[in-house]
Amino acid sequence: MIRYRDGVGWAQVFVAMVFAGLAVLAVCTVKVVRAVQILGRELDRARRRLEPERSALKGELRRLRRTREPDHVDDGVRST
Repeated sequence: MIRYRDGVGWAQVFVAMVFAGLAVLAVCTVKVVRAVQILGRELDRARRRLEPERSALKGELRRLRRTREPDHVDDGVRST
């Protein structure tokens, strides 16, 4: 007759350890997903706050490019 008493105990321990490991991974996954969502919201907020300054800088750059004299010389070399 085959006895399973010794082997079944190890199998139960193995299954319990696997389940505990998966539970830890699930908790970590939830924490990472939550942190990514919070980071995304912070980035959106920062983007909204910086947009007026960005637009103003783009306008200033456009204005400077229009008023600036060309930097080329007749020989095709550009000054820096």
